[in-house]
Amino acid sequence: MIVPSIGLVTIVVFYGVFFAVGAYAGRRTRQDKSTGAMLLAGRKLPLWLAVATLISTWVGGGYINGTAEAVYDRARGLVWAQAPWCYGLSLVLGGLIFARAMRRYRFTTMLDLFDRRYGKRTAALLYIPALLGESFWMAAILAALGTAFGTILGLDPNKAVIVSAVVAVLYTVMGGLWSVAYTDSLQLLCIAGGTCIALPFAMQHTGGLTETITAYQQQLGSAARLFPELSAWSGRQPWGWQWTDIAVLLILGGIPWQVYFQRVLACDTDRNAVRLSVLAGVGCLLMAIPPILLGMVGATADWSQIAAGPPATPAMVLPHVLRYLTNPVIATLGLCAVAAAVMSSVDSSILSASSMFVWNIYRPLRSSASDRELLVVMRIAIVAIGAIGAALAISVNSVYTLWYLSADLVFVILFPQLVMGLFDRRANRVGALAGAAVGLVLRLGGGEPQIGLPALIPYPMQDPDMGTLFPFRTFAMLTGLVTIWVVSRCTARRVPPQQLDATQG
Repeated sequence: MIVPSIGLVTIVVFYGVFFAVGAYAGRRTRQDKSTGAMLLAGRKLPLWLAVATLISTWVGGGYINGTAEAVYDRARGLVWAQAPWCYGLSLVLGGLIFARAMRRYRFTTMLDLFDRRYGKRTAALLYIPALLGESFWMAAILAALGTAFGTILGLDPNKAVIVSAVVAVLYTVMGGLWSVAYTDSLQLLCIAGGTCIALPFAMQHTGGLTETITAYQQQLGSAARLFPELSAWSGRQPWGWQWTDIAVLLILGGIPWQVYFQRVLACDTDRNAVRLSVLAGVGCLLMAIPPILLGMVGATADWSQIAAGPPATPAMVLPHVLRYLTNPVIATLGLCAVAAAVMSSVDSSILSASSMFVWNIYRPLRSSASDRELLVVMRIAIVAIGAIGAALAISVNSVYTLWYLSADLVFVILFPQLVMGLFDRRANRVGALAGAAVGLVLRLGGGEPQIGLPALIPYPMQDPDMGTLFPFRTFAMLTGLVTIWVVSRCTARRVPPQQLDATQG
């Protein structure tokens, strides 16, 4: 098989280049041997590099594969491919509302906000949903890479997961955020180049751009729209409310992630932190165009003329289109794009989770720890978290579902804490814990059928096919936020709120 032979050599070369770039960038950390350089690039990250690393981090393997999957799936269609515009809007809102405020207090991690407002123990508890979100996100995109390697190269997906995780861990250990940022910039070029080059070759099977879009609209009807029709919010099956629930989750739940604030806090100026978020939001939208069109190609191609036939599942559509609707060289470049997308998100998640552990969990326990000790622990944490993500990707069948649930928890638990911690001076520790508990109960009470979690709360608008149409995730988040506001005021005398000080940090 020519594709496996060409692809294997190319991927080895690409991984070697990624490692070399990461090692070269890591020299900055070796010159400045401090945790500030490892975690935040010394707060000297230039705007162009910050934008590149943030776009590359957001546009991961799950983003590309998941967008193409949703567009291809006739039961969902373009209307359910919400991640591109929701995450783009999420970054814009994060920059306009939260970026400048977070930088004002010179935090090192997102958890520093909760540490200063609610105390170290509460911050440690809030680390749990943050860690779960990062770990399951990392595992989900590694699993997507394994699928691509298996489809295009015919290789063992588990080996692909292990090798990719090892390479990402090695250069992250060597240089921290500097290494991650520079490799992300290279990976962004690979993502854009690989997917854009593959498009015209794949569209030869569907008649070109205009014909592909027209055929897709004819085949999927209203599901080919970007937004639902107004009738989706009424009638016997008002699925528009479920669509809205997920859209709000993606927009607001995409903000309280350490992987985002790590780049915001590393920018060289407040103004650039805001610009970073807005530019990266626009960049994420543009980067979604190729996978959307490739998903349309998969949905409209005449697979009866292809010996391999259609993809076995919607999740396989992107690697399947690259493998069978393009030539071997283009298929290899497409695989490199998927691999680059995965690596750019994996290294960022590993660094993000490790940063919070060392700075907000280990450092408070070892108040006398030197910078050298923290750097050693940081590198150990990077290796450990990278190993956990790879193990999950290999051993857990429902990684994507677990990541989806953990993203729910980030939205329901951490977003209210972020808002109230920054903008409500009367929010206190008791209110924060009460809000987290209420949000957790209301979210888990809605159940999660894909992991066998039954619904314990009888939310309205139940549908036998689509499940709960009532926007219970948004309801849980808003209820948690109101709980923080109410309980904080009821307990203010016994537990006075701690105030933020811009001179700290």
